[in-house]
Amino acid sequence: MCLGIPGQVREIRDDAGLRMATVDFGGVRREVCLDYTPGAGVGAYVIVHVGFAITEVDEAEAWRTLDVLRAMADAVETELGEPLP
Repeated sequence: MCLGIPGQVREIRDDAGLRMATVDFGGVRREVCLDYTPGAGVGAYVIVHVGFAITEVDEAEAWRTLDVLRAMADAVETELGEPLP
């Protein structure tokens, strides 16, 4: 299954030429590559798939999607390695 999860960019840094970020998925934080979303800044919401931010979304859409994903707990836990809080 391909699953893209929305999260909020909390911190951005350069890591050996890659634009990397700490992204918060409703309480779970992960390191994410932002190279495919060059316009995403701190505070932006992005859709993340296998460690890469693939598009930006607005905050309302991000929270609606997180609510749906919480209802599908097994899929989220498989993607993130732990459940959403």
